[in-house]
Amino acid sequence: MNSSLNKYWLLFAQAVTIMLAALFIVATLKPEWLSDSRMNSLVDTVSLKESGYDGQLSPGSYHDAVKRSMPAVVNIFTSKTSNKPRARKGTNPNSADPLFKFFFGDQPPEEEPSSSLGSGVLVSPEGYILTNHHVISDADEIDVALSDGRKVKAQVIGSDPETDIAVLKIEAKQLPTPITLGKVESVHVGDVVLAIGNPFGVGQTVTSGIVSALGRDHVGINTFENFIQTDAAINPGNSGGALIDTRGNLIGINTAIYSNNGGSMGIGFAIPINLAKQVMESILSNGSVTRGWIGVEPQNLSKELLESLGLPNSTQGVLLSGVLEGGPAAKGGVKPGDVLITVNGNPTKDVRQLLNQIAQIAPGNDAKLKILRKDKELELTVQTGKRPKPKKMTQ
Repeated sequence: MNSSLNKYWLLFAQAVTIMLAALFIVATLKPEWLSDSRMNSLVDTVSLKESGYDGQLSPGSYHDAVKRSMPAVVNIFTSKTSNKPRARKGTNPNSADPLFKFFFGDQPPEEEPSSSLGSGVLVSPEGYILTNHHVISDADEIDVALSDGRKVKAQVIGSDPETDIAVLKIEAKQLPTPITLGKVESVHVGDVVLAIGNPFGVGQTVTSGIVSALGRDHVGINTFENFIQTDAAINPGNSGGALIDTRGNLIGINTAIYSNNGGSMGIGFAIPINLAKQVMESILSNGSVTRGWIGVEPQNLSKELLESLGLPNSTQGVLLSGVLEGGPAAKGGVKPGDVLITVNGNPTKDVRQLLNQIAQIAPGNDAKLKILRKDKELELTVQTGKRPKPKKMTQ
């Protein structure tokens, strides 16, 4: 009897040992077999609660603004077949400091046919498009991709390198509804804004941010600057794209970012719509932008210059270190070494302000200048000329 019990006990112990060994092997080599069975048992006990959808937008959504404006934002593809180096304004490959980057897409080596990518904004039912000068500069062919997928050829009506604005025109039936132009007066620091463009060629993209600053100048991007600064994410391919307010109105043309790696770092710049519109109207009326010019070489006053000129440190103005012989200023009696302190009664604090003051005076009109010459104030009248076209920038 004891012998039989011992035999059965031995068989039971061997069976349990074999089962445990098998379980160990499965758990080691095929753990998913055990987890699957475990998950199958859990699925029967899990309850999920899903929200309903009543068709209403989420609170704080900007969908309506984007829906109104996005169809008017187009993608611009330019190609260049010549071997001449293409200007890459705003970059310095030898510097490790943060740089101002224009929103081009990647370009192949210069000896091959090159192409670039940018954005633009349809602003009229006649097919006029606002974009950046640097997007279409030197391009042999320009193609515009519309929001409905159509691709059409574009003609350059004119451009202004000194504000980086260009006007294109396309001929196509049933164009998207043009964007509505906003008012810069309605834009305030802290307002929410949206950037629309085609970054890196991935397709139409919307990002959001706020207005970080208004009237930003002395940035060193363009000759004439009055930027809207924003932290909305904008990247290569966004050049010429739209900066809109939460009502879907166009308030700026995205132009450049401050970056040390080519990507967005939260400091972007857009040309305000009032300046872009002014340039566009001048191009459509005259074929170009006409600005006043007096033919001087201005220089900002430094502490050292004030000391060398024997002027008080509180003196505000611009040193005219050079005067073009036979130019408007020379004809008006201006001499090298004069310090210009006002234009038409308005103080002139630095070179950029002087450029803006003179540029706004139409050629042929008088500019009344107040200058300091050897500690004496003089008032001179200079008839402005037409500002020459800027020389083409190359690498």
